[in-house]
Amino acid sequence: MTSASTNSARLADRVIIVTGGGRGLGRAHALFLAGQGAHVVVNDLRGDEDPAQAVVDEIVATGGSAIADHNSVTGWDSAAALIQTAVSSFGRLDGLVCNAGFLRDRMLVNMSEAEWDDIVKVHQYGTFLPLRHAAEYWRNEHKAGRPVDASVVTTTAAAGLHGNIGQVNYSAAKAAIAVMTLNAARELARYDVRVNSISPLARTRLTEKAFGEPDQAGANDLAPHHISPLVGWLLASDCTVTAQVYAVHNREIHRYQTWTAQEAAHASADWTIDSVEQALAPWPSQFVPTPIPGLEDHGK
Repeated sequence: MTSASTNSARLADRVIIVTGGGRGLGRAHALFLAGQGAHVVVNDLRGDEDPAQAVVDEIVATGGSAIADHNSVTGWDSAAALIQTAVSSFGRLDGLVCNAGFLRDRMLVNMSEAEWDDIVKVHQYGTFLPLRHAAEYWRNEHKAGRPVDASVVTTTAAAGLHGNIGQVNYSAAKAAIAVMTLNAARELARYDVRVNSISPLARTRLTEKAFGEPDQAGANDLAPHHISPLVGWLLASDCTVTAQVYAVHNREIHRYQTWTAQEAAHASADWTIDSVEQALAPWPSQFVPTPIPGLEDHGK
């Protein structure tokens, strides 16, 4: 567990939910936030194992404050119950980290309807539903005259910002989350709620096959703990940043901007097929992907 640091006061006593908090990046976030003095609701599904409770036990054993929650983030009522767990247990909610997810990679021509639906359900619904119910809670608090100082961190991905072969379902879901973040930031600013997104690159159970075994020199380059300090900063009570998307890996952070127009064409009369062709002929005719920060050195 990450021990408390001189910055711990910035998260001290903040009540924060981490979805998918039992493993991988979510586990790293939960441990880091608790180590900084936050009260953490570790949300993850319980099956043959109980990863959420295992993380809670680890936090509590080192003097931190956390509880486990096993509500599904993909159901309307269960997502609402997750928010209520935090409020009932700690008296309020200050932060939400939407991290839950998995992969169902397949080339487009082979992808099944279920593989599409599963990814949309876990990533898009699993972000929208907790965010929606948390937003309602904060709006009600604001309307009641109680101070709100809240922050949401969603999780997009390089595939959602750049596209990636074999991940049309995941790419679409993660792109939607990035735009959902911008919309939510605009809507919730009136209630003193900030909303940002991160695109993390780390070696977890989901990515270990893609990255392969780390070599000795770079064994720690993609460790999940590199991601969590950015999450902690975005959740801190004195952070004012909102409506931003950051890519983060190892010791690098990149800030993204939304789609922006590049070339422009103007016609003096109504467009025809020929005039469109003539005007657009100088423009690039094929998409050349922008390199994904952090992947260049890993051969992906």
